[in-house]
Amino acid sequence: MLHADKEKFSVRSSELTHLDHTATIEYKHELVRKSIHLFSLSIPIIYFFISKQLALYLLVPITAAFIIVDVARYYIPIVARWFYKWFGWLLRRHETDINKKRLSGASNVLISALLCVLLFPKVIAINAFTILIISDTTSALIGRRFGRHRFLAKSLEGSLAFFVSAILVILVAPKIAQLPMEYIIGFIAAAIGTVVEALPIKIDDNLSIPISVGLSLWAFYAWFLPSLNLLRLM
Repeated sequence: MLHADKEKFSVRSSELTHLDHTATIEYKHELVRKSIHLFSLSIPIIYFFISKQLALYLLVPITAAFIIVDVARYYIPIVARWFYKWFGWLLRRHETDINKKRLSGASNVLISALLCVLLFPKVIAINAFTILIISDTTSALIGRRFGRHRFLAKSLEGSLAFFVSAILVILVAPKIAQLPMEYIIGFIAAAIGTVVEALPIKIDDNLSIPISVGLSLWAFYAWFLPSLNLLRLM
């Protein structure tokens, strides 16, 4: 009985992988996916008004719940049926690979938010994570719609959209003292994030983008503005 269930689940997963590829390649599904992605902006907005400790109290159980369900769908047929019925059409092909068992974008976004809060001072976490949400969304939509020229592993048009939107985030997101150098180092970090997003690496963009931007910002603050107290927003 269990063997039959596993075979049935295996067949179902392979079918879903094929359906995922044909469904999520459609631009309208990408629009829905990125629209949901934008709801993650609530994380840096809320984090601005609460403490790091409270942010962790909220993020840790939510992230854990998403990861548990995400992993369970690969091993428990009833979870898989429920998950793919409601969310399967939003998943990309690699997110339904029964062999590699990768996490979904939603889980990776939450892991990314948790890491940003854990690793970085608040001002850096907010800037880096907001760039992920805004610029990754802009890059994907512009790149898929208008991409014609290649830049590393992505399109030049998508990468330009990423960079321009990241610049806008740097201009709007909170700073420690609103010094001109804060914006300059932010622009440089945005450029680094643009290159990282376009590189052909196997690390999920939801992790590589904010971590690279966050580390860059932290290093530049320490080098160019060592007297600023990065913990002022805590």
